[in-house]
Amino acid sequence: MKRIFGAKKDKEPPPSINDASDRINKRGENVDEKIKKLDAELARYKEQIKRTRPGPAQEAVKARAMRVLKQKRMYEGQRDMLYNQTFNLDQVAFAAEGLKDAQQTMSALKSANKELKGMMKTVKIQDIDNLQDEMMDLMDVSSEIQETLGRSYNVPDDIDEEELMGELDALEADMDTEADGVPTYLQPDKEPDVEAELDLPAAPSGHAAVPPRPTPQAEDELGLPAVPRASLRG
Repeated sequence: MKRIFGAKKDKEPPPSINDASDRINKRGENVDEKIKKLDAELARYKEQIKRTRPGPAQEAVKARAMRVLKQKRMYEGQRDMLYNQTFNLDQVAFAAEGLKDAQQTMSALKSANKELKGMMKTVKIQDIDNLQDEMMDLMDVSSEIQETLGRSYNVPDDIDEEELMGELDALEADMDTEADGVPTYLQPDKEPDVEAELDLPAAPSGHAAVPPRPTPQAEDELGLPAVPRASLRG
C-alpha cells in the first residue's frame, strides 16, 4: 500500500516568530545593499549630467537616472514593508513573552497557594490563642514568685500605716525648720561640753599675777616671834 499511495510525510513544524523575524531581517539587509548600489549609480549620473551640455546626450543620462531612481523608490517601499513586518513580529513576540511570563507567574502562585494551604492545616488560630493564654498565666505566676522572693523577713505585718504617715509628716516638718536644710537626725553627733556642765570659771587671759611675798617677822633672842611693844604696854 505504501508503494501505491506513498508514505505519509511528516509535517515540518511551523516557523517560530524568531525564525520569521530573522528571515525578514536578512531580506531587509539585501534590499539595503541594493539601495546603496543604486545610490552610487545615481551619484555617478548626477556628475555626468553636470559635465554634459544640454542636448540629446544629457537627456539620455537623465533617462537612465530616472530609471535608477524608480528602482530605488521601489526598493525603499519594499524595505519599509519589511520593516513593518519586523515590527509586527516584534510586537507578537513581546505579547507571547508576556503570556509565558503570566503562565509562569500563575504556576508559581498555584504552587505557593498549595504550600500555604498545607502549612495552614498545621497551624490553628485556637492553638495560638491557647498558647498566648498559657504564656500570660506563666508570666503572672513568675511575677508572683518574684514578689514573694522579694519580701523582707524583718518587717512585721501589723504595721500601722497611719502611724508611719504621722512620722513622715514630722520628719518633713523637721526638715522645713532646719536653718541649713539638714535634718537633725542627719547631723553629726556633737561631743558633750564638760566645762559648761561643771560651770567652771574661765581661764585668765595673759600673764598670771604673782602674789606678793610676806615680809619677814622679827624674832626675839629665843627664836620666837617678837611681840610688838604696843601690845606689851596694854
